[in-house]
Amino acid sequence: MEQSKNKWLGLAIILSAPLLSVVDIFIINVAIPAIKKGVHATDGEVQLVIAGYLLGYASFLITGGRAGDHLGRKKVFFWGMFSFIVASALCGISETAFQLNLTRFLQGVSASFMVPQTIAFIQVLFTDPKEKAKAISMFGITLGIAAVTGQILGGYLSDIHGVIEGWRLIFFINLPIGAVALWATHKYVTETNSNRGTRFDYTGIVILTVALFCLIYPLVEGREKGWPAWSIALLVMSIVMFVWFARNQRRKLTENRNPLIDIRLFRIKDFNIGLLAVLFHFMLHTSYLLLNAVYLQNGLGVSATDAGLYLLVPCALFAVSSAIGSRLMLRFGKRVLQVGAFFLAVTFLLQIVFLKPGVDIWLIEILLMIWGLSNGLVLPLLLNLAMKSVPAEYAGAAAGVYSTFQQTASALGVSIIGGIFFYFSKQGWQTGYAAGLVAILICVGLLSIMLVLLPEGKQSAQSSTASLVAE
Repeated sequence: MEQSKNKWLGLAIILSAPLLSVVDIFIINVAIPAIKKGVHATDGEVQLVIAGYLLGYASFLITGGRAGDHLGRKKVFFWGMFSFIVASALCGISETAFQLNLTRFLQGVSASFMVPQTIAFIQVLFTDPKEKAKAISMFGITLGIAAVTGQILGGYLSDIHGVIEGWRLIFFINLPIGAVALWATHKYVTETNSNRGTRFDYTGIVILTVALFCLIYPLVEGREKGWPAWSIALLVMSIVMFVWFARNQRRKLTENRNPLIDIRLFRIKDFNIGLLAVLFHFMLHTSYLLLNAVYLQNGLGVSATDAGLYLLVPCALFAVSSAIGSRLMLRFGKRVLQVGAFFLAVTFLLQIVFLKPGVDIWLIEILLMIWGLSNGLVLPLLLNLAMKSVPAEYAGAAAGVYSTFQQTASALGVSIIGGIFFYFSKQGWQTGYAAGLVAILICVGLLSIMLVLLPEGKQSAQSSTASLVAE
């Protein structure tokens, strides 16, 4: 009985990692106007406050998981959390946009080491299928709570004007929570067995990180500076680096040298289509949250606190439709996601038409509620859709690729669609919002095409395995 209690206590402690990491994605959105004013940032620099965090997160996510296997999950979790709260403190004392973006990147890197240990701990601590299902459910609930909490806290803290500027508190709030988590980890969490045979693909990490930087940074800063030669050169270099990365991983796979990514996964057609669906959806999802938060405040004159509170009910409806959607998918398959994508398109079109200065508060909330319900039928189900044709023995590697792709897609959405929004906002916030939503609608259309291309039935593990070992 005591051991059972310790398991659930350990779970409560390690769930602090996904809680803080997700809060720090959503807490920024509503606070963007305050942060821009606080560090005298340009539009491109405030985009990097979000994109830089996601870039650091995506670049080291797979490495973070393997570090836990190699060094011990408790040790990596502890030092990942420690680094996260140190980076958070540095974010809070930043005086310039450069300092803030650098420390946000470090914050993302720290998150990429502590968060993967949560899933690993669940796998180790909970061997009973029913207990494991309950633990994973608590993980999902934590993510939902973190998203809502982040939006509300970001708005509330941004409106505080005291000795310490309110936007700085959104970073400092991580310190007491992280300190308690560190103490509890040291006292109550038991170390797991490590696998010293695991080797790091250091060159793969470096190549992938450089490639992502060469793609994301010029998309943000290049637009703002009128696309100088260096920005075009970096974009071209990103293509070269990605090609190099693919060849590097293929060679290491052939030589059994434990590559960062098992590229055999990309021989599964359905997995590739699923990843493209993930790309387009997370581009529109993350960028929409940014556009919505900034436009409500700067375009419609809503306070930061109210901008956060407007998303409280929509996020609750998101959780409800997610639960319903997972059940409906067992009966109706991908049609559930197609219905969700259709209503996403409808609500974005309605927002272009009706969200103008002077709009009634109730209409804003209704349109956001439709968004929450629709998004709940798409976002949580994409993982199942992307992974359904992957053989069980490759599930871990595929999950790592999926997570990396998801964070990269979010960074691209903030960079590209956020860039469109800020560019056209020079002609007025309403114009910028409409232009951003048009770009988001294009992503919805491309997502819908991917959903059509994905087969309804589940590919057999044998045929998937055969495609992986064919070459």
